[in-house]
Amino acid sequence: MRRIIPCLILILGSCQKVVHLNLETIPPQLVIEGNITDGALPDTVKVMRSANFYAGNTFPGVSGATVTISDNTGVKEFLTEISTGIYITHTLRGTPGYTYDLSVTVNDTSYSATSTMPQPVPLDSITFTTSTRFRNGQITAIVNFQDPPGVANYYRYEEHINGGLYTKDFFFFEDRLSDGRYIQDNLRTDSISLNHGDLLQVDMFSVDNNDYTYFSELFRSTSTGAFGTNASPANPSTNISNGAYGYFSAHPVRSKSVIVP
Repeated sequence: MRRIIPCLILILGSCQKVVHLNLETIPPQLVIEGNITDGALPDTVKVMRSANFYAGNTFPGVSGATVTISDNTGVKEFLTEISTGIYITHTLRGTPGYTYDLSVTVNDTSYSATSTMPQPVPLDSITFTTSTRFRNGQITAIVNFQDPPGVANYYRYEEHINGGLYTKDFFFFEDRLSDGRYIQDNLRTDSISLNHGDLLQVDMFSVDNNDYTYFSELFRSTSTGAFGTNASPANPSTNISNGAYGYFSAHPVRSKSVIVP
């Protein structure tokens, strides 16, 4: 299991000095983040522009794009823009085993991606463990499920706490060393986020290799080393064509909700 953690600026020693790297400024690039699931409608595709390193995590949305998703049976849907850069489906619902094509056209330039939705894996339960060592009293959720044998499986999880998506940490897992085993995956976070009485919902996505590779490379590019230094900034691999960044993922969703004891 791996998790994506927020980038941290660490200051070592007693003297503080702001250092700006001389990074090359490049024109903004198109960023597409698209998902289609077998869960509740709507599904969302975000179309944005990249920002320079020192601009922070602000990605302006791109309005007026033509966005479609089609499947291998010939069904095609045009998505509707509900706010700047946010496009949603209306009737198209994902089906495991189907292959989906995303098409985005911006200023007469087209971008595309393809993803085949894996078969769902049931999420059995959510249990909890309480730390008695370094973070004494920290409550951590554990997802429990049976991994199907003989199949390469990739998973991604999201936590929703009291109705809100917890965005400080994202979790993902592959079964390369655990094929066919009963999985008990610890969703440990860097901060104490769960409290007694919280309503926790965990969404488990069965994703394809492209989705897993994107998030695992994103993790490696943002994780810190032994002395608080990050790896050189790098863009994760993408299945979006024509030089765009981001990802398109078709995946089933299985969810469980529980009150934190």
